Amino acid sequence: MDLRIFTEPQQGASYDTLLAVAKATEDLGFDAFFRSDHYLVMGDGDGLPGPTDAWITLAGLARETSRIRLGTLMTAGTFRLPGVLAIQVAQVDRMSGGRVEFGLGAGWYEAEHTAYGIPFPKEKFDRLEEQLAVITGLWNTPIGETFDFDGTYYQLKDSPALPKPAQSPVPVLVGGMGAKRTPELAARYAAEFNVPFASVEDTGRQIERVRAAAKAAGRTDELVYSNALVVAVGKDDAEVARRAAAIGRDVEELKANGLAGSPAEVVDKIGRYAEQGSTRFYLQVLDLSDLEHLELIAAQVKPQVG
Repeated sequence: MDLRIFTEPQQGASYDTLLAVAKATEDLGFDAFFRSDHYLVMGDGDGLPGPTDAWITLAGLARETSRIRLGTLMTAGTFRLPGVLAIQVAQVDRMSGGRVEFGLGAGWYEAEHTAYGIPFPKEKFDRLEEQLAVITGLWNTPIGETFDFDGTYYQLKDSPALPKPAQSPVPVLVGGMGAKRTPELAARYAAEFNVPFASVEDTGRQIERVRAAAKAAGRTDELVYSNALVVAVGKDDAEVARRAAAIGRDVEELKANGLAGSPAEVVDKIGRYAEQGSTRFYLQVLDLSDLEHLELIAAQVKPQVG
């Protein structure tokens, strides 16, 4: 069972803060450090010191860590042209020695597009489908050959399809709760399917949809199935309450919708997700100053699920 640390830097985090969390992630034996790809704070708060770019951040962390996997949940397809994104991800993969995992989503938060002058197209999912085809097509084109793509939204002609990532292939993550098109995209392009912030029961239903889509597509390999869930673990009730309050959440709500409570409670909840097929968990850590939280999870949760 993989436990990964997942951060939301748009809520307010400098690169130095993210570096401290990534180094703790590595030192404490977690599998990976992931981050969101957003440019605007959500909910209350001023977001200071301001947004950090996902792939610039991961490029820096690629040179300052040595073991952990690095990736995004999810890169917003609206932020970058697919050819440029293929170059960026391939370069970071090389900079990390082949430790990148690439989550790509359609993009959804219109306000951040308005705030930074980024076009917010209506046909986001159709574009996502073409983006996945372009990016994986560029990476998979043999060296010395060229790549062409004639889509509705993107056209490439005589691309040298360089650089190549260190990994072949880079693991691609697709996620979401869509009932038809999302599972079909995962079946075609993904090594991993991520179920974001869903109940145990909804997770099971979505995993079954993806498995059915993979079977229909003729896949013979099994996808990795994962969950992203907010985490708030404490040695006692008071510590759980303190951690919930620090992120503006109610303890009982967190227990219902995330991984919260004592280490034993969290281990039990992880087990219920595992029964549905999940083998990887992205622990959404929202208070990035609380490195003792990571230490507790590493000491009292991770050994029981590893």
